[in-house]
Amino acid sequence: MLTDEAKGYAARGSPEVQLVAAIPPEGASKGALKERLGDVFDIGMKAAAKNKWIGFEKGNKDLVLRKVEDTKDELQEQLRRLENGEVIADKVIDDLKRRKLVTKERKSIWYSLKKGPEFVAKRKTLATDVTREHLKSGDWKDLEFKDYNYGAQGQPIAIGYSQPLLEVREAIQNIFLEMGFSEMPTNMYVESSFWNFDALFQPQQHPARDSHDTFFLKAPATTTQLPDDYLEKVKQVHQSGGHGSKGYGYDWKRDEAEKNLLRTHTTAVSTRMLYKLAQEKTFAPKRYYSIDRVFRNEAVDRTHLAEFHQIEGLICDYGLTLGDLIGVLEDFFSRLGMSKLRFKPAYNPYTEPSMEIFSYHDGLKKWVEIGNSGMFRPEMLLPMGLPEGVNVIAWGLSLERPTMILYGIDNIRDLFGPKVDFNLIKSSPICRLGL
Repeated sequence: MLTDEAKGYAARGSPEVQLVAAIPPEGASKGALKERLGDVFDIGMKAAAKNKWIGFEKGNKDLVLRKVEDTKDELQEQLRRLENGEVIADKVIDDLKRRKLVTKERKSIWYSLKKGPEFVAKRKTLATDVTREHLKSGDWKDLEFKDYNYGAQGQPIAIGYSQPLLEVREAIQNIFLEMGFSEMPTNMYVESSFWNFDALFQPQQHPARDSHDTFFLKAPATTTQLPDDYLEKVKQVHQSGGHGSKGYGYDWKRDEAEKNLLRTHTTAVSTRMLYKLAQEKTFAPKRYYSIDRVFRNEAVDRTHLAEFHQIEGLICDYGLTLGDLIGVLEDFFSRLGMSKLRFKPAYNPYTEPSMEIFSYHDGLKKWVEIGNSGMFRPEMLLPMGLPEGVNVIAWGLSLERPTMILYGIDNIRDLFGPKVDFNLIKSSPICRLGL
């Protein structure tokens, strides 16, 4: 509670503010100020000088000058808040105690106790079960049993739980199905360099094909099961171009294309599906998607793993444009709950034009990259045998990133791999995308 001195400051202002208010523009003598302010003068002089609100004329230390025009009376404001019963910071309370402006108020509350209608000197133990001995002896007739509590919760049943990654995978899979997509077979973890790189018009000198980024197999190190006619067309477009392209102008080697590896992206699956589609006698528009594992030789940290999941979608039809791609992306990501999108030009060897996809993250208060997209190049599509005028729009993103955002997980190793905590799986809530 406030002391009498503090109540005066709450009503008239703090000593330092009273002092500054009493100084006229030309200054005032200490004697005049003391006569006007009384006991407040000494306290106000110290506090005002500490705040550098006042000064003294050179050669005349008795003349007090005002150095500020306006002063904010924080002390008065704090005292009034206390007077009104508001809560203020402990540090402010400690400062007020040092200035002896507040004191502790002690209250005593007395209670009168008496025996109630349920009072007993010794509590009776109620029986909860009828035992064999009770039945044999007949004691059950004299026992008083505890009532059943039908509203009590039972023991939790240990049942199967969904891993967060699988929950989000299923939700995204349902989105693709709602949009009319068909799933591509993704069971080939081991892929040839040809389908993973060459068929995508990615040159054999590309940094991504280096062993520092890709896991190459030792046994079997190579494959010979490649379509020779198609392989020759891919070689031609790499070396000397075609279909409006100059190519890369290098000596393309079949040995390099036959090397086996762990696929670095599910676009290798898309390449196989598009080639298969091109071999059909009559072309029909298609929508395909895939969600499965890919492998890259990367340093493992809280946001990167050597093994993770990639989501990919593509549409193949006549006359598709970049506008169609943007429209499909807006539809797809809005179903994921991401309606604020931006697109930034990018480079990919197998798409032109290419775009990075950004979404505004309300929690981070910034734009975050969420995927990559583009239109497959003619140098990739026409050697397969797809008709002139057929375009393919495609996009991809990781499965782990949206899952981490939705479940508030900041370390990818807590989501996928041997370090996953089973308690995380048991306690994770049901995830609903876009809600």
